[in-house]
Amino acid sequence: MKYSGIDLHSNNSVVTMTDEADRVMAEKRLPNDLAKIVDFLKPWKDELAGVVVESTYNWYWLVDGLQEADFVVKLANTGAIKKYDGLKHSGDEADARQLAHLLRLGILPTGTILPPEQRALRDLARKRMQLVRSRTSHILAIENIVARQRAMKINSNQVKRLTVDEVDQMGLPADVALAVKSNLAVIITLNAQIDLLENEVSVKANAGFIGVKRSGRN
Repeated sequence: MKYSGIDLHSNNSVVTMTDEADRVMAEKRLPNDLAKIVDFLKPWKDELAGVVVESTYNWYWLVDGLQEADFVVKLANTGAIKKYDGLKHSGDEADARQLAHLLRLGILPTGTILPPEQRALRDLARKRMQLVRSRTSHILAIENIVARQRAMKINSNQVKRLTVDEVDQMGLPADVALAVKSNLAVIITLNAQIDLLENEVSVKANAGFIGVKRSGRN
């Protein structure tokens, strides 16, 4: 049997091929071009136990492409992989070989490879979370400004209902009022986008998509 590990980067990948004794049969740094990576792996396809790809931020195209080319693909949970204490070498080649080595031993920590449509929905839910965090930072900014300028406590729900006219009525210095209005404009925009994403996630989740957990609105 042969084992392959791919150390995936932003614009290139180190692909290694090892045997049952962890001997390197072939190894090459390739551009992130699916056709070139598939061509490199093809000679060993019939005897490959699997191809291990790191679970980095940009793995979708590679995993999907390799699966479409009928390779057995494993998604390595890199956060759960610990290098051996006695490992003397480091670098991209060593990382790729380590992935193949763990696959051969049967101790490779793996992540779930969701179907593309479920991944897309999950990513949409993650985008919603990102926007909620951004909105929270603008809400806190307004709370802090009001507390600093007027010694008034205003909570997040009050900020969400705040209008430009109400900001004008606070009697804040002109530049400070402009700062609050800027935060408020961003909050209003984020509210619209968050509602849009929530509706889309809800519709698709109710239509039978799985793998997405909707968090409470903050």
